[in-house]
Amino acid sequence: MTVFAGVDLLIGIDDTDDQFSPGTGRRARTLLRELAEAGLGSEAGATRHQLLVDDRVPYTSHNSSACLAWRSPGGDPHAVRYAIIEFVARFLERVCPPAADPGLAVAVPAEVGDVPALVDFGRRAKREVLQRAQARRLADELGIHLSGHGGTHDGVLGALAAVGLQLSGDDGLFITLPGLGDLPYQATVEELRAKVPIDDVRDAAGRRPGPGEQIELGDWVRPVLLDGRAVLLLDPPQERPDGPRSWRTAPRSVVKKH
Repeated sequence: MTVFAGVDLLIGIDDTDDQFSPGTGRRARTLLRELAEAGLGSEAGATRHQLLVDDRVPYTSHNSSACLAWRSPGGDPHAVRYAIIEFVARFLERVCPPAADPGLAVAVPAEVGDVPALVDFGRRAKREVLQRAQARRLADELGIHLSGHGGTHDGVLGALAAVGLQLSGDDGLFITLPGLGDLPYQATVEELRAKVPIDDVRDAAGRRPGPGEQIELGDWVRPVLLDGRAVLLLDPPQERPDGPRSWRTAPRSVVKKH
């Protein structure tokens, strides 16, 4: 079982802020909480995806978008799909500033007509300047809801790309997971997994903490999406000849490359 077990709806959002307002990551966390409070299901987490940084692309600071992984009540996405689309649309129109160009994509992953085409679109958005018409055409072909909710609607590009990149299983970092905001400063792997649905904990060489070995988590814990799994990346361990190894999470500069 992976972090995405039971996920039956993906919600992509982009271009939700301006230079004076909360970023898309914070918007995603707030949206997940409000969706749950509305009784529309439960969250599996949300991932951040870095898109093309280019002067030809309007963006606020980093040009990243977010994809929210959602579990519908009773495992029936069709029972809540339209309610979620309406709820998120109202949310974006309520919280986004006038200068934002928010976009929304909602997909049932099991029913996406051509997943490789959607993944390819997401990867192209990381290296090419794309057009809104391309996003709308692809969404129509694949049966994905796509809509703009302010400004130029440019956010539809990043919203659709975020869904494709999360479906790729190999892009982005988790801006939230259940329990991620309540972690202690340090923990063992066993203690960590008791609080957060993380699939793997390792360093770049594939070494993993042993039972009882402590991991210094610090105040910024962001697992990355690798092989469809939530993986917490670590620095190489501090070896101790007379005791257990000690570990700490990889720095932001390493995590944000994903």
